[in-house]
Amino acid sequence: MTQTSHVKWLLLIHQLPPKPAYVRVKIGRRLQDIGAVAIKNTVYVLPKREETVEDFEWVLKEIRREGGEGLMCDAELVDGLTDNEIVRLFHAQCDAHYADAARQARNLLRTIKTRDGARGKGRWESERARLRETVQRIAKRDFFDAKGGQTVRSILDDIDRRLKPATRGNETGNPDTYAKRSLRGRTWVTRANIFVDRMASAWLVRRFIDPRAKFRFVDPETYRWKRDEIRFDTYEGEFTHRGGHCTFEVLCDAFHLHDPALSQLAEIVHDIDMKDGRYAREEAPGVALALRGFRSACQNDEQRLALASDYFDAIYKELTTTEETSGRGPNKRNKGARTGGTR
Repeated sequence: MTQTSHVKWLLLIHQLPPKPAYVRVKIGRRLQDIGAVAIKNTVYVLPKREETVEDFEWVLKEIRREGGEGLMCDAELVDGLTDNEIVRLFHAQCDAHYADAARQARNLLRTIKTRDGARGKGRWESERARLRETVQRIAKRDFFDAKGGQTVRSILDDIDRRLKPATRGNETGNPDTYAKRSLRGRTWVTRANIFVDRMASAWLVRRFIDPRAKFRFVDPETYRWKRDEIRFDTYEGEFTHRGGHCTFEVLCDAFHLHDPALSQLAEIVHDIDMKDGRYAREEAPGVALALRGFRSACQNDEQRLALASDYFDAIYKELTTTEETSGRGPNKRNKGARTGGTR
């Protein structure tokens, strides 16, 4: 179990009207979706991070819209619960979800082992993709690395090996391909307050797809999409998470962008964004720290994107140089990065 000497916490304290009853269910589900843990009947806690502040703000808006009251505050535990006791509550919550996913994954693995490998493969691959997406949703709210995550990922990796998935170029299961010229001069729209996948995807678009691309960063709850705009990394977007892959990977596949350095960068972005440890890229924590710094230091998303784009240019150049000097061809992937070995 992760031991925590000190954590900055956020508390959401709220009160809902007694009727209608569905409001309590609705708000309860919303709090569960963002990974909040109840420490009292109407007191919920999250570790203090920029994204969790935003999550609680959205819940507060819903509470007030439904006629309730609430407030959010910083908290430092002094008496009663300790930091580690609250961390254990987060572990228990995530492990319960991981255990359910692991049970389903074991059932799928058992089916694959006991039946003809060619029979039902399409259905099994679909189920595997669904389970991957489930685990990724849990992982996004697994703030303290609950042990159950590694267990279910190990089972899914065994399923992957038995189904012998296709090479990276076909992994997303996306049959659509796009001609760059068909998207020239368009406006690309995504959620505001960009972080890794949105930063990297915007860089990818401007660097490899359309150097003149324009970007708009919006509140998806209130923004009205225009017909000629291209949505990315947002719900129901043209380019967004698909089949267990982040938006950056989906864009690479859709536009056939598969040079070795870009593929390595896709793995780094995946590990930071999806939090599933699929590639175990040793660079991921450092890149995530730098991107969090850009987000905190800048006042708006245009500034964040400008800094992040220079940063991704530098990473891509370094990865390209490494590929060239090591003599690896486009089909010789760095397996050490997947296993945590030295490179």
